[in-house]
Amino acid sequence: MSILKAIHLSKQYTTRQGSLSAIEDVSFEVAEGEFLCIVGPSGCGKTTLLQLLAGLVLPDQGEVCLHRKPVEGPCQEIGFVFQKANLMPWRTVLDNVLLPLQIHRMPPAEAEQRANHALELVGLIEFAANYPRELSGGMEQRVAIARALAHEPEILLLDEPFGALDALTRERLNQELLRLWGISRKTVTMVTHDIREAVFLADRVLVLSQRPGRVAAIVPITLPRPRSPSIFYSEAFSALAYEVRQAIR
Repeated sequence: MSILKAIHLSKQYTTRQGSLSAIEDVSFEVAEGEFLCIVGPSGCGKTTLLQLLAGLVLPDQGEVCLHRKPVEGPCQEIGFVFQKANLMPWRTVLDNVLLPLQIHRMPPAEAEQRANHALELVGLIEFAANYPRELSGGMEQRVAIARALAHEPEILLLDEPFGALDALTRERLNQELLRLWGISRKTVTMVTHDIREAVFLADRVLVLSQRPGRVAAIVPITLPRPRSPSIFYSEAFSALAYEVRQAIR
């Protein structure tokens, strides 16, 4: 059953050179509990599409529906993780995770319980009193994920959260993300420019065309779960990665 639906989405931006069409007539559905990855060429509107799904920007045409109701702005049911962790350097790890709960005026005892639980999920509870400057880049992104999870959203949207990390850290965090998803079974939609990452993580991979981004293909990922990095060397994985790459071209 679909939980999130994009219906004929189009979005344009005004630039000095005139109107720029980011995405055009994009439609798809995300099933409850599904892990969907979005890939495509640089500049094809992947981030714009994710922001539309989150209600952070509104479409010029079409609509996004959550449980069949239009998404008309940010909502607690949808958590968003940006490309950069954007942690406040003067707040501890725990205080950074607490921030959105405090903004929504959640009772302090409940907020701290949720924040601690989110830090336990991402394996950083022992760093609750540390400051961002004392963390690695990978740890900062895990704090950002904990912050998004703390208010217990139904859907988690991730915009290339591991794009700036080295390959080994990225591989390790991909495994952590799959572990978290396996525990929570939240609906996840993630933008990535890495085809192998998309195939490793996803149930389906949505491929966008060159700008303006349109749906070029939706590739089902039939690899068994749970998945470990050894699957990268299988023929089935290579065949699926090739199929996704061909759809991008």
